[in-house]
Parts: sequence; C-alpha cells; structure tokens
Amino acid sequence: MGVSRSAYYAWLNRPVKRIAPELLNLYRRAKAIFKNSRNSLGYRELKKRLCKEGFQVSNYGVQQLMKKLSLTVTQRVAYKVRTKRKHSDSVADNLLNQNFNPVAANQVWAGDVTYLRTGEGWMYLAIVMDLYSRRIVGWHIDKRMTTDLVSKAMIKAYNLRQPPIGLVFHSDRGSQYTSKRYRHLLASYGIRASMGYVGACWDNAVVERFFGSLKHDWLLKVPQPTREYMRTDVAAYMRYYNLERLHTANGDLSPAEYELSSLRKVS
Repeated sequence: MGVSRSAYYAWLNRPVKRIAPELLNLYRRAKAIFKNSRNSLGYRELKKRLCKEGFQVSNYGVQQLMKKLSLTVTQRVAYKVRTKRKHSDSVADNLLNQNFNPVAANQVWAGDVTYLRTGEGWMYLAIVMDLYSRRIVGWHIDKRMTTDLVSKAMIKAYNLRQPPIGLVFHSDRGSQYTSKRYRHLLASYGIRASMGYVGACWDNAVVERFFGSLKHDWLLKVPQPTREYMRTDVAAYMRYYNLERLHTANGDLSPAEYELSSLRKVS
C-alpha cells in the first residue's frame, strides 16, 4: 500500500477520534438535506435549513462542514426557447411594472411556459404561481405546446384556489397567452390579464427564477429517459418547492409555510 512500517504502527497505536452524537447527527442531516436538494443547496441555504431544525451553525461553520463532507454544488446549463404571438392576437397592458410583491394571496398570479428535454423528445410545462408566497398553484405538462397547455394549468389553479374576481394574471406575450381562447377563459373567471414588454425578461423575473431552479437544481441533475419519467420528476419538484424549499422573500419559509403563517396572523 506504499506505507512504511513505522507509519503503519504509528497509525495503529493512535487513539480513535470519537465524534460526539450531536456532531454526528449534524453530519447526517446535512448530508440528507443536501442530497434531497439534488446537490443544489449552497452554504447559505443549507445553513437556513439546519438552523430551522435546531442546529446552531454559522455561515463559516457550514462552509467548513460542506468541505469536510465533500458536499459540492453541481449545476447544469439549461436552454430557453420562446414563442411569438400572432399579430392578429391582442396584447394586454402591463399592470405590474415589475411589482412582484402583492400584500395578500390570490391578488396577483404569474405564469409562463418552458421546454423540457427527454430521451423521447420535448415536453412543455406551463405553471401558475401566486406571487404573494411564490407557491405554484397550478401546472400542466404535455408533449405539445398549445393553448390547451396553459389553459389546463390555469383551470387547475382556479379550481384549487377559487380566487376573487379582479385577480391579475401576468405573463409574456407568447401566442398561447394572447390567443382568443385563453383571453375568454380569463374573462370567464373574472381574471384581468397583464403582459410584459417584448424582450424584457425581467418583467416576469420570479417565474424565470423558478424555471431556473427547476432545471439547474433538479431536472438536469439526473437523466430524463422518457416523458413519463419527466412528468413524475416535475411532480416531485413541485412538492419539494412548495413544501420544503426556503425563500428569502418569504422570510426563509417555504411557500406553504408562508401562507400558513399569514393565516395565523389574520386569525
């Protein structure tokens, strides 16, 4: 093994370094939390999760912990493709102007569509997010990107939340959102449409960040051999994102926890 006799006996006679049960538990939880995030949590986010579970750790301490346990963040480069609206379709005014922080739930929703690649071909995901808590309240995935795709995401969101009349839904100017069929769907629900400006990606920045997290932190970490596997994996991320992933905008609470804490304050 390339070790001298003296070094071997020195190692053999060296006392075993014992690890305290509390430290061992910290190691186990750090590994489990990091693995559950698909190796996507940086030291700041990992620290928040550990502190939430009662561990007393600092930023520097977590950095050293990640180094000791070889917890290395891995990221993959995603892809972005856009669609263009038909010139005959009408465009709604921009009602948000980059104000992504409503004061209550079910006041402002936002949505978009993204491309997801599998071994069998492309899948397309449409989401509806409540900007108050950043919670995904509706989503639909299919192998075709049509008005039906975004409509089903909105129908699921509406049936789940039953928002009041006057809610604002913000999107880009893609052909699915500007179509007459989709505009009629929003009108039937009493939802006001809002659309960002052409070429201004920051006009829907919160949703863009969600798609970035979905791809960089989750989907691109493992092979996606089939469309059915992708569908199941997206569903798993939605649960993780809504129930576990902490958000700085939410005071380091998950979307579900943030909404629950808001209800408690009201009551």
